[in-house]
Amino acid sequence: MDSILSPTTFQLRRPLLSPFPPSKLLSINRLNKNSRHCVHKAVFGSQPLRVSVTSAPSAEASNKTSSSIPSEMKAWTYTEYGGVEVMKLESGVAVPQVTEDQVLIKVAAAALNPVDFKRRLGKFKATDSPLPTIPGYDVAGVVVKVGSQVKDLKEGDEVYGDISEKALDGPKQFGSLAEYTAVEEKLLALKPKNLDFVQAAALPLAIETAYEGLERAGFSEGKSILVLGGAGGVGSLVIQLAKQVFGASKVAATSSTGKLEFIKSLGADLAIDYTKENFEDLPEKFDVVYDAVGQCDKAVKVVKEGGSVVVLTGAVTPPGFRFVVTSTGETLKKLNPYLESGKVKALVDPKGPFPFDKVSEAFSYLETNRATGKVVVYPIP
Repeated sequence: MDSILSPTTFQLRRPLLSPFPPSKLLSINRLNKNSRHCVHKAVFGSQPLRVSVTSAPSAEASNKTSSSIPSEMKAWTYTEYGGVEVMKLESGVAVPQVTEDQVLIKVAAAALNPVDFKRRLGKFKATDSPLPTIPGYDVAGVVVKVGSQVKDLKEGDEVYGDISEKALDGPKQFGSLAEYTAVEEKLLALKPKNLDFVQAAALPLAIETAYEGLERAGFSEGKSILVLGGAGGVGSLVIQLAKQVFGASKVAATSSTGKLEFIKSLGADLAIDYTKENFEDLPEKFDVVYDAVGQCDKAVKVVKEGGSVVVLTGAVTPPGFRFVVTSTGETLKKLNPYLESGKVKALVDPKGPFPFDKVSEAFSYLETNRATGKVVVYPIP
């Protein structure tokens, strides 16, 4: 399968199941040992998505909760795969319940990733969670409720994270493009104190993909790297992490003409204009090539013998390897000091942030592949 991103995972522990009206009936019966959910009704089409849920009490999951949390919320949803036109902003969507290891977040900002629209297009429907879907992986917001087994986070904490452990394998049915989302504590970290919610939302999936990909490639101090797609959400962070965290001896990166100065400002020692130069013709070779654009067949021509090519998308040519991130809050915690010191910066596309009612426009822009940094949605009511 063509890699769909810079990912994350999730084992769908407690899907909220929503039957369609007779014309779109979807029958799914699943039960989770920690919580039991009975869906009474869901109305789609011309009516808002309305999902009412009753949850059988569980001794294991007695939740500490705030009385101010509503039972319904606004959320972006889709009930079928397709283009941006299948997305609808609905009201009356049930606020998700939390299991004992989860927290409920009042979403302040969310960011979009290529995996979001590739998921909506049905690129990995065989491993997707059931429709209907609330999209969104990246989140920044405030904890308003905690499960009984949550150890460190508490109500009022400002957090950020990628809410699905694996993006392609059972990602969360109810994502971050909503007023509230339920997330496992292990996927979250406290928001860096110097970042606002927009900046924090721009980071999780991309920075975890960048960092863990470099680790998997065995990148370390004194090594050289070429980043393909240096101005994108992942590539811009690979440049920064390679230089500021890993201690690269040389960082080269590709971009279009108008973004050459931008990637230099991030730490690229050599900025390559892919509209005028063929990077595969460079006389020098690199210890690692990080391919965020799908050009592995060319990338392998500029990697040193014994080196590695990290491949996020497209066909893989040895010694390239497909990389799919496993999301964890531990990576974010490890990188927080670099973010708080300003050595590594969150990069938000200048056309944003997009307001919550303009999510379709935000996706249309993301799908042009011309974004610089991350496309962020803010504020979320």
